Amino acid sequence: MGVPLGRVRRFIEEHHLVAVKRDGVVSIPAEIILDGEPLPSLHGTIIVLLDSGYSLDAAVEWLYTHDDQLPGTPMEFLLKGHKSAVRRLAMVQAL
Repeated sequence: MGVPLGRVRRFIEEHHLVAVKRDGVVSIPAEIILDGEPLPSLHGTIIVLLDSGYSLDAAVEWLYTHDDQLPGTPMEFLLKGHKSAVRRLAMVQAL
């Protein structure tokens, strides 16, 4: 990203970015960084998921799990610019 580590940590704390831990290594999925900045639609989507009762780990898993209602993964649809469809699905599934 080319930004100080403190700013990256703040992005993660404020849910502009998500980090995943695999085999003890924390990483940020490359596709959620566009032109050196967090994917704009990710922040609001994570907030919707957290407000709907998802844990952060469950929210990240949900973003990368195929869903026939889209069809594809919510992350694929966010990357295509379909944030409203993704957020609607998150709210409906949380009910």
